[in-house]
Amino acid sequence: MIRVLVVDDEAMIRAGLRMLLDHQPDIEVVGEADDGERAVAEVRRTEPDVVLLDVRMPRTDGIAAARQILASSAARVIILTTFDEDEAVRQALRAGVSGFLLKVAPPEQLVHAVRTVAAGQALLDPAVTLRVIESYASAALADPRAAARLADLTEREAEVLRLVARGRSNAEIAAELYLGEATVKTYVSRMLTKLGLRDRVQAVAFAYESGLIRPGA
Repeated sequence: MIRVLVVDDEAMIRAGLRMLLDHQPDIEVVGEADDGERAVAEVRRTEPDVVLLDVRMPRTDGIAAARQILASSAARVIILTTFDEDEAVRQALRAGVSGFLLKVAPPEQLVHAVRTVAAGQALLDPAVTLRVIESYASAALADPRAAARLADLTEREAEVLRLVARGRSNAEIAAELYLGEATVKTYVSRMLTKLGLRDRVQAVAFAYESGLIRPGA
């Protein structure tokens, strides 16, 4: 069973998320919280696999809560966001969250997101993630410290990172580079390990911050 903690300051939204997720045979909602401070406490108490975390909440907001949760537990975080919260999503990327989900997303997308993140993968939603990454990357020069870390990668690993940053799946990368999908998976794993990155979401952010990828390229 995938254990999920639902965090939102609106009781109706929490009730709707719980109803949807509890109807899935492989998902169990193990707790709720109405602000970031309670979310951190509930993570310690319930030990969820996935935390659905709203950005805008009283007392401790979702970004601060995400940082605390990711620093002190093995739970993976999905941020619940809207189209007008680019800055919050930029901060969440740097905090190491595993995905973003629009609050207007259809129910099946929410369920898919929970299963994807619980399986150790990242949720790269082009409607949110890539748009936000390009918006902050276009406003700043490459980070020299991030650029220097690219030297740790082989040429092939750097090419795989470029393709991950463009939103390609392992199967698409394999087809483009004429490699087996298992080989691509190995390259992705090595690249993440060398750069000290948690998942593909952080890899995309790193590719832009380091200057490996430029917006519009």
